[in-house]
Amino acid sequence: MDYKDYYTILGVSRTATPDEIKRAYRKLARKYHPDVSKEKNAEEQFKSLQEAYEVLKDPKKREAYDQLGSQWKSGQDFKPPPNWQGFSGFDGAGFSDENVHVGGFSDFFESIFGGGRFQQSGAHRQQTQQTAFRQPGRDEHAKIAISLEEAFHGGSKTVHLQVPEMDARGRAHQVTRTLKITIPAGITSGQQLRLAKQGTPGTGGGSPGDLYLAMEIQPHPIFTLQDRDIYLTLPITPWEAALGSKITVPTLGGSVDLKITPGSQAGQKLRLKERGLPGKPVAGDQYVVLQIYAPPATTEAQRALYEKMAQEMPVNPRKNLFK
Repeated sequence: MDYKDYYTILGVSRTATPDEIKRAYRKLARKYHPDVSKEKNAEEQFKSLQEAYEVLKDPKKREAYDQLGSQWKSGQDFKPPPNWQGFSGFDGAGFSDENVHVGGFSDFFESIFGGGRFQQSGAHRQQTQQTAFRQPGRDEHAKIAISLEEAFHGGSKTVHLQVPEMDARGRAHQVTRTLKITIPAGITSGQQLRLAKQGTPGTGGGSPGDLYLAMEIQPHPIFTLQDRDIYLTLPITPWEAALGSKITVPTLGGSVDLKITPGSQAGQKLRLKERGLPGKPVAGDQYVVLQIYAPPATTEAQRALYEKMAQEMPVNPRKNLFK
């Protein structure tokens, strides 16, 4: 009979931890499950995976298997060592939902662990068959576009998603699903919402996967978002900058009055505390960046006014450029 290298079948090292073995099995089981796989020899691959996992997940079976040594390679002609005691008395107990049978174990397995598996009671065989092909569904991921206002205020939103679904024959096809989701106030781009059991349905009674929706905040006409801080460019007139003023400015939480101090300059940033996206322990801030707008002189009187300003307030704003 051929030797089976269970570590190679699962793609793990001989020192792999139980968690590493479990993750490797689940990944490959999804790939080769006969209900959904399009791989060649999927059923045989799946049977080999289950046999390998049945041995390596059980500390006692793994210890017995490791006694054979590491010099063997898959496919080599194998005979149990003389006086081999192996792991007798295996009766099929301990199978979990994730270890699904699509047929008997190999001769190699039986030579190492005995034939007790074929001496199961009829009730146990029926129970094993009932759990056949049970596999949890895959987690699904999607991106949802939301406005900056939705990110700020939160609330409910109806979304339409194209998601895979399995038909009665285990074939995947795309369907449109309509979901009503709740967006928490203060959510940021990239942050995910988890919808439990809204992913791909399981097979054979397995539980559905989860659906993860990543938020993608769309650009805003007047606000710019940086982390949780919001930036607004505010145009002001030269006299508002020079003389000071009180100006009403928009925020996502409503309009507020902002004091412009006399002598303000273009590019100056004024902070509105905790007017950014909500968050814990504190919300972000809103920064108002001043932009001085010079009205065009379209009449003789306006030109004369600018000329008078130039005479009364001579200044060279570029003097520091030529040091």
